[in-house]
Amino acid sequence: MTDAPSAPKSRTTYILLALFLGSLGIHNFYSGHKKHGFIKLGLLVACGLGLIVNPIWCIVEMITVKQDSEGVQFN
Repeated sequence: MTDAPSAPKSRTTYILLALFLGSLGIHNFYSGHKKHGFIKLGLLVACGLGLIVNPIWCIVEMITVKQDSEGVQFN
């Protein structure tokens, strides 16, 4: 049985989640990049490093990520 590709997710939603909740990694969970989301959440919880690194990481992801974890382009 083959898995059908998922419907494209909204790039606007991804960017808004990254902008407002990016330090928590919520936009990564939305796009299916769970590993990145858990890393961001871990950095924030484990040490204050997440307060410096996460916002920069979010800006880079807002600009560069164009597809979800399954390779489906955002619409």
